[in-house]
This record gives sequence, structure tokens and C-alpha cells, in this order.
Amino acid sequence: MTRHTLSVLVENKSGVLARVSALFSRRGFNIESLAVGPTENPDLSRMTIVADAEAQPLEQITKQLNKLIEVIKIVELDTAAVQRELLLVKVRAPLADRAQVLQTAELFRARVIDVNTDTVTLEATGTPDKLQALLAVLAPLGIKEMAQSGTVALGRGPRSMSGAGTLRPVERSA
Repeated sequence: MTRHTLSVLVENKSGVLARVSALFSRRGFNIESLAVGPTENPDLSRMTIVADAEAQPLEQITKQLNKLIEVIKIVELDTAAVQRELLLVKVRAPLADRAQVLQTAELFRARVIDVNTDTVTLEATGTPDKLQALLAVLAPLGIKEMAQSGTVALGRGPRSMSGAGTLRPVERSA
């Protein structure tokens, strides 16, 4: 199986996420990562979906997605796309180990967002590989809790999914 990142522009309506994820489920594909949020146009949302699939089954899914009336555009992003994830991690950090935690945060360009007597909470953004490397360094110190977002991605360069003239108009119901 090969990892694929799809950027899907959809109408910002309730139920769209359920219909899109159901397509993957019916085909037996696990969604590895899913991030959804509004775009510069409040009538549209962007779904960034990362899934493991072979080329043929992925083509079937994209054809099925294109049949959904709420789907505006689908683009498979290549490895050159800008892809990032967000990680919040709470690390055990008694005074004796705090300097090591702070040095590690600096090395990985993570921000300290909370400190108390026993723990330090860090915020880091980057590629999944970078975040996994940060977690590997912090693991021996004791990770108490963590939350990681799904991948968000945009293609590089001047081309845009939502450029003028490429989208059909979105009608809003009253």
C-alpha cells in the first residue's frame, strides 16, 4: 500500500464529512489522518485526507467522491506539498530534568505553552517524521499525555485549488 494525501474542497454543510468518510469505509480503507476546516471562502471547507491505498482503488474512491454534489474539487498532493501536523505533549519535568526538556524543545523548535511543578507542556508543528522524532527523544523522560492533529496540506507554488474561475458557485439555502 502507498500513502496518499488528498485535498478535497467541499461545500461547508452539515453531513458532508459523514458522507465522505463513509465512502472510504464502504471500500474498506482506513483513513490514517483527517483534518477539516474552513477556507478563505466561508461557504467552503477543505478536507485533508491521508490514506494507504493502491493506485487503482484510490482512483475508484476519487471517482465516487466526485459524484457527491457537495464535493467541489479533489487534488492528490505529491510529496512536494507543504504538509504539517500539530502536537501538544505534556512531559514529566521535575526540576532535575526540566533543563533537558527545555533544551529538547528548543532543538525541535517547540514552544513551551504550560509549566507547573511536575510537567511541561509543549506545542510543536512539523512533518509527521519530525514529530515522531521529538516524541522519541521525550519518551525516556515520561510522556504523561499527548494530542496530535491530522495532516493539513497545501500544494506549493502559485497554483491554487480555489483559484478564480476553477470552482462552480456554491448555493446557500435560506
